[in-house]
Amino acid sequence: MDSPPVKRVIVAGGGTAGWIAATALVRHLGKIIDVTLIESDDIGTVGVGEATIPTSRTFHSFLGLDEREFMAAAQASFKLGIQFENWQRPGKDYFHSFGQIGKSTWMSDFHHFWLYARKQGSGGDLSDYCLELQAAKAGRFETGVQGKAELSYAYHLDAMRYARYLRSVAEQEGAVRIEGKIEQVLQHGETGHVTGLKLQSGELVEGDLFIDCTGFRALLIEGALNSGFEDWSHYLPANSAVAVQTQSSRDPVPYTRAIAHESGWRWQIPLQHRTGNGFVYASSFLEDDAAIALLTRAVEGEMITDPRIIRFTTGMRKTAWNKNVIAMGLSSGFVEPLESTSIHLFKTAVTRLIQLFPFGGVTSALTDRYNQVFRAEMESVRDFIIAHYHVTQRTEALWEYCRNMAIPDSLMHRLSLFEQQGHAFQGSDDLFRVDSWVQVLMGQGIMPQNHHPVAALMPPGRLEEAMMNVGQGIKMAVGQMPAHGAFLKQYAPAPLP
Repeated sequence: MDSPPVKRVIVAGGGTAGWIAATALVRHLGKIIDVTLIESDDIGTVGVGEATIPTSRTFHSFLGLDEREFMAAAQASFKLGIQFENWQRPGKDYFHSFGQIGKSTWMSDFHHFWLYARKQGSGGDLSDYCLELQAAKAGRFETGVQGKAELSYAYHLDAMRYARYLRSVAEQEGAVRIEGKIEQVLQHGETGHVTGLKLQSGELVEGDLFIDCTGFRALLIEGALNSGFEDWSHYLPANSAVAVQTQSSRDPVPYTRAIAHESGWRWQIPLQHRTGNGFVYASSFLEDDAAIALLTRAVEGEMITDPRIIRFTTGMRKTAWNKNVIAMGLSSGFVEPLESTSIHLFKTAVTRLIQLFPFGGVTSALTDRYNQVFRAEMESVRDFIIAHYHVTQRTEALWEYCRNMAIPDSLMHRLSLFEQQGHAFQGSDDLFRVDSWVQVLMGQGIMPQNHHPVAALMPPGRLEEAMMNVGQGIKMAVGQMPAHGAFLKQYAPAPLP
């Protein structure tokens, strides 16, 4: 045993990460531990993590949150995927949806059947066989209705409002918030474990386990414990973003837009009453003033905030759980916002902590397991993001660098397997499913050279008939859905900000 039993948990820092951690801990362990969160109104948060992935729905169910209440509070809209524009090359777009493509078998995924049909001159477009993708393109949406197929969806949300909503839930459950700036991290003279946080007011907040949600500053995990950082900038050179909010000029669409430019990419995230906009770029390829000018020229609607620059370094903490400190959120690492994974990683971190909670005290067995899963999770997300940059036909300096750079062996194996045999897979620690890899790799320009031969074993005409039935069923289902904007207005309308 490396520390005494844990009764007092201190969350250092608020924002989305801090209140996600506090809410989950107090909701599930509040009867046996005390949860205190320290934050200062004078310290801003990054606050641009405004898109999520479908795992957020599972997490909200885990917390027992009401979807309509949360959506109204966070000005949220629905998200069925991401439209990637100009990523393979200028003028070439594709869609990464959250849905299942076609119907797979135990022997082979659906895209192998589609590849065979394509060689026979039929099959249409792969996107024809995904309900979520077709609903997104049509601008339609509805939650699950009895007797109808249920969409796999996520949310666009206002990160600041989302954090405030979670705070209200956490405080109702018994979490205590302390206002103040952390001035000093106190440690045990022999073990190095953190014993308390001294605030500028002079107040000392003592605890047994500390959650570092202090963002890129990483005051506890790095500032006090020097846990080290593994820099991935050589794989993902973007290190800056400029963000701005605009008034909505039309009804929100149920998807995020990611538009590639010469020296980076631009996001557009539609909420109920405003739109989140940003431009991600590498400062070695583009100056800040040029990035701001590009974004402000491209946005739609009146700007309601001033553009602000955000600096970051892609990578991960070498040790996310060190002694009695666990880094969550940006203090643990960052793999840029391209596939909206940041909020998901906050949630998996606290879920993993609850599963491995050190009730009897911190032990090396617990920390080793936590850090092992953390690393595998971060590396799998890293590889997926790298693929977007590396597999491209763009020729500008940034994209030329990314196309020719060395990539992790794990990603090289995936790309070779898909290109040569059409195989994609989801490992035990992988976030992204087979359908996600297929959509992105084909969208970026990799068309497999071969496919599983099982499709050729089907009787003549059977495959074409089966695929036609799937496609027609999707068209019929989408045609019966209401427009996304209209559905939002009756399902979870948010008051004007």
